[in-house]
Amino acid sequence: MEKSADRPNKKKVVAVVGGGLVGALNACFFAKRGFDVEVFETRDDIRTAKVVKGRSINLALSHRGRQSLKSVGMEDKIVSNGIPMNARMIHSPNGKQSPIPYGKKGQYILSVDRANLNKELLTAAETYPNTKLNFDHKLQDWSPETGLMTFVRPDGSLEEIKADLIVGCDGAFSAIRKQFLRRSRFNYSQTYIPHGYMELTMPPINGEFAMKPNYLHIWPRNTFMMIALPNLDKTFTCTLFMPFEEFEKITTGDEVMEFFQKYFPDAIPLIGVDALKRDYFRLPAQAMVSVKCSPYHIGDKCVLMGDAAHAVVPFYGQGMNAGFEDCIVFDEIMDQLNEDFSAVLPEYTRVRVPDDHAIADLAMYNYIEMRAHVNSKWFLFRKNVDDILHFLMPGTIIPLYTMASTFVTFTRTRYHQAVELWHWQDRVINRGLLFCATGALLGGSYLLVKNPPDINKLSIPAEKLWNRLLAVWTT
Repeated sequence: MEKSADRPNKKKVVAVVGGGLVGALNACFFAKRGFDVEVFETRDDIRTAKVVKGRSINLALSHRGRQSLKSVGMEDKIVSNGIPMNARMIHSPNGKQSPIPYGKKGQYILSVDRANLNKELLTAAETYPNTKLNFDHKLQDWSPETGLMTFVRPDGSLEEIKADLIVGCDGAFSAIRKQFLRRSRFNYSQTYIPHGYMELTMPPINGEFAMKPNYLHIWPRNTFMMIALPNLDKTFTCTLFMPFEEFEKITTGDEVMEFFQKYFPDAIPLIGVDALKRDYFRLPAQAMVSVKCSPYHIGDKCVLMGDAAHAVVPFYGQGMNAGFEDCIVFDEIMDQLNEDFSAVLPEYTRVRVPDDHAIADLAMYNYIEMRAHVNSKWFLFRKNVDDILHFLMPGTIIPLYTMASTFVTFTRTRYHQAVELWHWQDRVINRGLLFCATGALLGGSYLLVKNPPDINKLSIPAEKLWNRLLAVWTT
């Protein structure tokens, strides 16, 4: 059975493909502007479904996401259902805990439940009379020339919808983006990292949080890492990040306990021995992918947002916030260009691509830092130099770690500008260190020339050193 969604009132129809976080928020933005909005989601309505498919990893809501929610009147409702996290709490292997604040006093990010946030946004979109939510609609094909889309229903029937604008918010494996791949001059890349993630639950103890709730708890262990975010039901959602090959080495409950005893001993009594042995094998480790593409639009008919345009690995805590910011940036450009899709879409691509690529790079850099740089003596030396220079010149030198709080987390400074500042100061510091090293070398050489050492005094130690080396080589 086929039907068309042409509207007699001649309002422009915006079809949002994907009813996840970014799709539901986008529906609110477009409906608020008076467009007829049709949302199409492959899954059941998560508000009524018994089993919710998809990712459940906890989310950290920060300034960019909050500003986007505020624009559609949803900030207060979502914030009231979140838990403030004022700092990171670092757990060392010996059990010592060290807090590292995110920003200035009073600044915090929010731990929010993904499923609950998605439900609230869908309900908000549905309150607009010009919005219709369509579940169990799987996109089969669409035309970038006409805006005609064909969906398959669970019973095999087809439904055709014609829209003035198609907004692809259907995730990292976007069906909308497949049409982009058929066109020339479309750049696309995806990278799977060797790490996967697994979620575990830390239950309440005597009805209260098992750990201090207003922190993002982190157990950094070089190539391994576990984080824990608080939930309203007094549980913590723990996420273990680890190379797939290490996940695959652990095949029994006893091996799980041996692993946690070695790397996360303080978490064992909090999660529970039986729960660890059971939940570790409940689901396999999940993959993480980074996606980059450009342009984000085709003509004046289609635009990509959220993970469909820029999936990022979760090591900078900006995936959802970047996706939400896509919505508000597009809305701001709509204001500037009077809702003229032929001008708005290319301007959105021009403005947004550099920022989304920058946050993808930052997230990947944080992953590499966690995996390898922590063992680099040069990296640790540079980190100490950065911290000292930041202390001496706080307005000029900002370490990348601090930059995350200053610019990325608590402002809407464009992502690519933060990266450019980081690269600039990296070059300045490296040149300064090279200058100092060169100066020390030249100064030392000058002193040696002016005050040459007594060769006779050096000959005896040198002869002893040579004899010791010979002894080593011949043993």
